[in-house]
Amino acid sequence: MQENYFQKSTLLIGKGLPAGGPWTPAALAQHRPALLDEQVSLPAAVLSQSALLHNLAWMREFAQAYGCHLAPHGKTTMSPALFRMQLDAGAWGITLATAAQTVAAHAEGVQRVLLANQLVGRGNFDQVADLQAHDPDFWFACVVDSAANVAALGAYFAARGQTIKVLLEVGADGGRTGVRDASQADAVLHEIARWPASVALVGVEVYEGVAADEAGVRAVLQRALAQWQAIRAASGFAQLPAILSGAGSAWFDLVAETFAVVAKDSDAQVVLRPGCYLTHDVGAYQQAAKRIEASNPVARRIGSSLRPALRLWAYVQSRPEPGKAIIGLGKRDAAFDAGFPVAALHYRPGTGTPVDAPAHWKVTAMMDQHAFLQVQDEDALEVGDMLCFDISHPCLTFDKWRHLLVVDDMHRVVGAVSTQF
Repeated sequence: MQENYFQKSTLLIGKGLPAGGPWTPAALAQHRPALLDEQVSLPAAVLSQSALLHNLAWMREFAQAYGCHLAPHGKTTMSPALFRMQLDAGAWGITLATAAQTVAAHAEGVQRVLLANQLVGRGNFDQVADLQAHDPDFWFACVVDSAANVAALGAYFAARGQTIKVLLEVGADGGRTGVRDASQADAVLHEIARWPASVALVGVEVYEGVAADEAGVRAVLQRALAQWQAIRAASGFAQLPAILSGAGSAWFDLVAETFAVVAKDSDAQVVLRPGCYLTHDVGAYQQAAKRIEASNPVARRIGSSLRPALRLWAYVQSRPEPGKAIIGLGKRDAAFDAGFPVAALHYRPGTGTPVDAPAHWKVTAMMDQHAFLQVQDEDALEVGDMLCFDISHPCLTFDKWRHLLVVDDMHRVVGAVSTQF
């Protein structure tokens, strides 16, 4: 990755800007405003350039070791610059969740999209069909788990004179989407067969993350593998190699291990879809990484694991009473669904370098623009001090920011990325 990923000509507006702006990302890279010198308006979301590079290389090596392709889930960042990083590093495509996301990604140059959802509704059909009509080189596939949806897709795309590529989705009992048993799968496959000119079955897909535990994950992955093998044995795929795809950000190791039995098969194309690996976190995905490091031989061989790359900086806003600090950061700035932000660094402007925040500093509540930080009476924490926070669940932090600053290891701004939520 070179800095030009973060040097688009779009004028930056909104929160997180250097105080001396307006700036373009290219100007940021040239002048490198120093965050610690208070040349940046806080709160600000920042991405560590070195951590991004590390995570990009780590996941590429992991996937290659299992003979798998990567189609990172773009809903995590919805950032064209980050999509381009991943594609240039060898990603097979980008996974997305909605037709609108697909249109946004295509407008930024993404040419292969796997939609990890059913495509439902005329308005969404229109968007995909229009893309296919205007760009013959654009590759798109969605998942299906409903005979009724297949019938609707078949009729619509037949009328448009097009073919829609689909993957049969296998699901877990009590989970989200996906066929639950052989009879449901057979009904969907039978309906696909009724539309040979307008619906093409190109693979099998599963999202294992809805399973309750590791045993459940393994069980649903084995079902998906068996379903793929059965369809191939019956010559049921419209083309070969046929896709076998799974892997959210927590269980990608088990997906790679399970699907490895066909990954080297010339008839198979195994596609992993983790979205959060690029920025990682200190919450749910850090716990998953610890499990993977302890149990997966490829992860142990690669070593050094994934690193948190997404952080938030904010000022201490108030010290209204003993044991409490109010931080200028809230629900409008950071995810809180998977745990509150975690204080990582403390810096008093004009003094040396940041130091690790004490472990007992805990965010106990958040409002729209404020976080309540529990401290101790004797802690040296003043209004105007700067705090850096790690987060859990990067998806719901990214979608709160129009722009995120990219920083080097000295906390100097080297560029910025925009999001397209």
